[in-house]
Amino acid sequence: MAATDSILVLNAGSSSLKFSVFAAGARLEPMLRGQIAGLPESPAFRAADHEGRVVSEEPCRSRDLGHAEAVDYLLSWCKRKDILGGRLVGAGHRVVHGGTGMTKPVRINPQVLAEIEALTVLAPLHQAHSLAAIRALAIAAPGLPQVACFDTSFHRTQPPLAQAFAIPREYLKLGVRRYGFHGLSYEYIAEILPTLDPRAAVGRTIVAHLGNGASLCAMQCCRSIATTMGFTAVDGLVMSTCCGSIDPGVLLYLHQHAGLDLHEIEQMLYERSGLLGFSGISGDMRTLMGCDDPRAGQAIDLFVYRAAREIGSMAAVLGGLDAIVFTGGIGENAASVRGAICRASRWLGIELDEAANARGGPRITSPASRVAAWVVPTNEELVIAQHTARVLGLRLPVSRGHARPMSDRGSQA
Repeated sequence: MAATDSILVLNAGSSSLKFSVFAAGARLEPMLRGQIAGLPESPAFRAADHEGRVVSEEPCRSRDLGHAEAVDYLLSWCKRKDILGGRLVGAGHRVVHGGTGMTKPVRINPQVLAEIEALTVLAPLHQAHSLAAIRALAIAAPGLPQVACFDTSFHRTQPPLAQAFAIPREYLKLGVRRYGFHGLSYEYIAEILPTLDPRAAVGRTIVAHLGNGASLCAMQCCRSIATTMGFTAVDGLVMSTCCGSIDPGVLLYLHQHAGLDLHEIEQMLYERSGLLGFSGISGDMRTLMGCDDPRAGQAIDLFVYRAAREIGSMAAVLGGLDAIVFTGGIGENAASVRGAICRASRWLGIELDEAANARGGPRITSPASRVAAWVVPTNEELVIAQHTARVLGLRLPVSRGHARPMSDRGSQA
């Protein structure tokens, strides 16, 4: 295989297309990462090399750019800059929902594409965008093999009780169960945890993926046994615009007495709640942390409270705790939020090292702390590239350079 061969990784979010390029020579090596943000109304392109140096930052000439058009824009830019080198040998996609049937990465064919599309109803904010990117790439490069990597797969190791809802069993046939998400991020943490904290890797660890979307995963021996997200990615913790767990009676009340129809309730749950809804200011943690309005502080306090409460729940499932790992845009970058969560969880045996936390770790607890707390930048793109290489039979040894993903406006995801 030529040293200039490469693998493209795409992550289609609700308003962005994130991308990475890995050289597939003797081993996988990161070359480029970036995103087209602000889709569809105000798209802007940004790319950085493997060391984080910005190589291009520009508004896209076209407006009203959808995910399919964003793929075309990216490929055109790569061609102009000769980024992809001699040969693009494969593309890997983050796909949010794999249901119960797709429990591992798979090469995309018409049948797989149909199965992914059928799951759109379970992930309405994400699945359609992934499909658009897959189809656009198939048109632009018809012979290019593509691989789907699912955010739900990592959680299929959970016991049946952890996946169950206490509702009539006939609805299980409709796929109503707890699936869990952020699996690719959790998989990355599980892969590197043995080198970071061997005791935690064979023990009981809670990983906190805190960002625009936020969830916790309880791991026993690096396997998922419980998570806060459930049937959809709106469940669990407070997020940027999603409410997290809510009494279903509230939704019935809003429908029956406040006149909200199903579309309005869906919009409220996914787009008008969370940090944005509770603060009335912004869903961006950075904005709230820099704001003097009391509502901003109250929203942050609620975010911390709910995270700490659910950490207690995950610790109960694990029967104790050896370590907690913070990752995601907020988990990696918001020291004050991490610190508040650790202080609220002190009863579990977490002794925060304030100076280490301010530095960003990697370990942010004192040597005497019974529970170790870590800050670990996630790298879902590397996991997807690994899976793509394996599914396509490339059999490459994998570089574990763990380069920090390029930060961007959407990096709280």
